[in-house]
Amino acid sequence: MALDRKKLAVIHIVKRELGLTDDEYRDLLQRETGVRSAKDIDENGFRRLMRSFAAGRHYRINKYGLTLRQKLFIKHLVEDLGWDERHFSNFLNKYYKKTAIDVLTKKEASKVIESLKNILKHRESGQVNS
Repeated sequence: MALDRKKLAVIHIVKRELGLTDDEYRDLLQRETGVRSAKDIDENGFRRLMRSFAAGRHYRINKYGLTLRQKLFIKHLVEDLGWDERHFSNFLNKYYKKTAIDVLTKKEASKVIESLKNILKHRESGQVNS
């Protein structure tokens, strides 16, 4: 069964984030999933590909140790909160004095993740409004 559009979009976003060339990307697809096009990947292939992306040579996003997994998880949490880019940017600036995810250290990213998880937890329990 083919992947849904959201998962295909995730694959292409990660490809772009990692700065993979088309040849590198297609070779990785072939090696991890047995196909050369993302539209032909099944659910198991998607999981293998995501693990490969996270464990690959491009795992670190910046010189401060931020990982791809942290960046993607932060984006996922922001989406779950329903925040737009401006709202999240204001949050980062106010509490972490940073302008974007890409300039966070690994330790700062961990703190941001925990903060976002707590906000989401409180919101879901009805303790905090947007």
